Parts: sequence; structure tokens; C-alpha cells
Amino acid sequence: MCVGLSARVVKLTDKGTAVVDASGAKREISAKLLDGLEPGDYVMVHAGTAIAKITDDDGHETENLLDHLL
Repeated sequence: MCVGLSARVVKLTDKGTAVVDASGAKREISAKLLDGLEPGDYVMVHAGTAIAKITDDDGHETENLLDHLL
């Protein structure tokens, strides 16, 4: 089973990466698979790569569920 985490894009770099905030932890990930990302967008992250753009509601729901479980 694969697990992806939602994260909010904080900034984009010119080298195809993005800094994301995942529940307060900031990480640099690959953003090469997705076009049109902007700061403030939510993405699903797996293995250090943004694999899908998700809605704000999806991102908040995932964060709330993880907070409840942890």
C-alpha cells in the first residue's frame, strides 16, 4: 500500500522543485510531474514527488484526519 500526504506549496524554484508545508514540516520536493502549480496550491506528495494537485478542501480534510489519528 502506498501512502501520500497532502501539502501546501510554499514556493516554487526554477529547478523544478517546490518547497511544501506538510503539517508544519517544510520540505523540498520534485514538482516536475505537475504543470501550473502556484504557491498556495495543495498537492499530494509521495516519495518526495508531487503526484497530484488537490483542492484546498481535500488538503484540509487530510490534515484534520491525520491530526485526529496522531
